[in-house]
Amino acid sequence: MKNAGRPQTGEYASDYQRYIDLATEDDVVAALDAQSHETATLLGSISEQQASHRYEPDKWSIKQLVGHIADSERIFAYRALRIARGDTTPLPGFEQEPYVANAGSDDRPVSELVEELAAVRRANVMMLRALPAEAWSRVGTASDNPISVRALVFIILGHERHHLRILRERYLGAPTSPRTA
Repeated sequence: MKNAGRPQTGEYASDYQRYIDLATEDDVVAALDAQSHETATLLGSISEQQASHRYEPDKWSIKQLVGHIADSERIFAYRALRIARGDTTPLPGFEQEPYVANAGSDDRPVSELVEELAAVRRANVMMLRALPAEAWSRVGTASDNPISVRALVFIILGHERHHLRILRERYLGAPTSPRTA
């Protein structure tokens, strides 16, 4: 599927608008594939010492940030799969803090976390490329709100962009361009 169309208001909770706004491409699956390479390049330049850095004492380390991105993508993609397959069971929300606290990301090499994130993305891109056209507009319920498959995919793209912007600005001190925002 080259163009699932942009999700419309009503296909997702307003909390996700900031992520949808960051996903500007028409071909969201190609954008996910390209983003995976960009992310791996950026994260591959981070040393083990840097990966343990927190820009404030109560903030996540870079390792925890990478683990959070992978876990969140898994959850969003799982929701997309269930809804795409016509499962109408309401799906629960998730609290990110316990996931981060219990993932053990700080105890793992950053290279392993980067490899895991790339594997998660590769599997999801393959799944999304195989979806039939009608699956993209299916709407289910997650976190007590309606959400479409295409909205979930745009959220995955925008969520990672959001966190990479934070990584560049707050952890690495690098300015960001509108494209990487």
